[in-house]
Amino acid sequence: MSATSSGPVPAPSAGAVPAVSPLPQALVGLGTLAVAAWLAWGAASIPADAGYAGVGPNFLPWVVSVLLGLCGVFMLREALTGGFRDLDEVDGAEQGDWRSFVWVAAGILLNASLITTIGFILSCALCYLLAVQGFRRAQGSAVGGARAWITDALVGLAIASPVFWMFTKGLAISLPGLTQTGWI
Repeated sequence: MSATSSGPVPAPSAGAVPAVSPLPQALVGLGTLAVAAWLAWGAASIPADAGYAGVGPNFLPWVVSVLLGLCGVFMLREALTGGFRDLDEVDGAEQGDWRSFVWVAAGILLNASLITTIGFILSCALCYLLAVQGFRRAQGSAVGGARAWITDALVGLAIASPVFWMFTKGLAISLPGLTQTGWI
């Protein structure tokens, strides 16, 4: 039998992931490098005056830009040497759940627009409440009745309150509050 015989082609194994072009993967690596360069450019414009413990305000932006740059280099190297290997099989829905996305996006946008009006705690609790509703809908879970909404609102308040107090009282960072007392 010759090597050029046209016998049956073996079917790919059940867990195999179809081959993907390395070009999109290389573009992701290049995009990551571009974001790292943009962050480094921004970090260069921050004054380097040493602050507390000899660390200036530009330290963390430089750390983030360097680490992001390293990630970009590794992603680009991986893409150029054959593409990302050992990818998991794609799971989840074939299309995005737009209604769930709207719930989460509404929570984020309302948080950003209401934080100076109703304060940090209430706006973050509202963000949590709407995001949880979006995630429940995305999972196909039961949305729940009034009790679930109240529970989610209380959990949001329980998360946002200590964060607000830690930032305002512990770190002396000014966040918008509902009252002038600084406790809500």
